[in-house]
Amino acid sequence: MRDPLAEPSDLIRSVSRALRVLESVGRAPRGLTVKQIARRCELTVATTYHLVRTLAYEGYVIRREDGTYIVGLEIADRYRELVSAFRGPPAVGEALRRAALDSGYSHYLGRFVGGRIAVTASAEGARSPFIDDMSPGFDEGGHATALGKALLATLTPDQRARYLRDYGMRAFTPATLTTPEALEADLAAGERRGMQLEMGQFRQGLACASVLVIADRDIERRLVLACALPAAEMLTSARVVRAKLTAAARNVAEALSAGESATA
Repeated sequence: MRDPLAEPSDLIRSVSRALRVLESVGRAPRGLTVKQIARRCELTVATTYHLVRTLAYEGYVIRREDGTYIVGLEIADRYRELVSAFRGPPAVGEALRRAALDSGYSHYLGRFVGGRIAVTASAEGARSPFIDDMSPGFDEGGHATALGKALLATLTPDQRARYLRDYGMRAFTPATLTTPEALEADLAAGERRGMQLEMGQFRQGLACASVLVIADRDIERRLVLACALPAAEMLTSARVVRAKLTAAARNVAEALSAGESATA
C-alpha cells in the first residue's frame, strides 16, 4: 500500500505508471486487454499501450493470442533473486531443509524488512499442513503468527504499539488476538516459556512455535526461526518442539555466521 505522504518530489511518473500496470496484470491471472488495464490504472489507452509494449519487450508481461496480457517470466526470475537474497548463504537454506526433514515440520525464517515482519525463507515438512501464505515475502499477520510474535517481542513496548497501529490486528480466526493488551500478555508468556507460540490464531487447527536466532541492535538484522504443525501435536509435544527448534536455530545461526565469514 502506497503512502501518499511519502511520495518523493522527484517521482518518475512513467516508472510509477508502469509498475501500476504490472500490478494490475499480476492481479488478473486470466489476463487483461490494454483497454481493461487502462481503465483499472486510470490511464489513457495510448499511454497504456506504450507502457505494455515496453514491459512486454523487457519480458515482464506476455501478450497472448487473444490479445490479453499476463505476467512474464522475468517476474519469476526477480522473485528467485529476492528469495535468495532473503535466505542468505546456501548453508542457511540447507540448515532449514534439514530441520524440516528431521522433524517433519515446515520451518520458516523471518525478519524485519523495511520495518515490516516478513517470511524470508521456508522449507516444507511432510507432517505439517501446507500454508500457501507462508512463503518468502509474506508480510501480514505479525500479531497472529509465532514468527511475528518472536520478532515483536524484540521491540520495546512503544515500538510494538507503533507497529500495531501502523499494520493493525486483523482477525484471521476467532482465536486471533486483536488487542494490544492481549498480545502483550501472550508475548510475556512466550518469554517465560522460552518460545513464542500460537494455537489456531493464524489458521484453525494449526499451531506454530518460534525462537530467536539472532538478536542485534539493528532491527533488520534480527532473525527468528519458526515451525508449523497440527495443533493437536503441539498440545502433546511442546517441550520436544522447543528443544528441536532451539537446536535448529543454533544450526541456522552457525550457517549464517560461516557464510558471512566466507564472503567477508
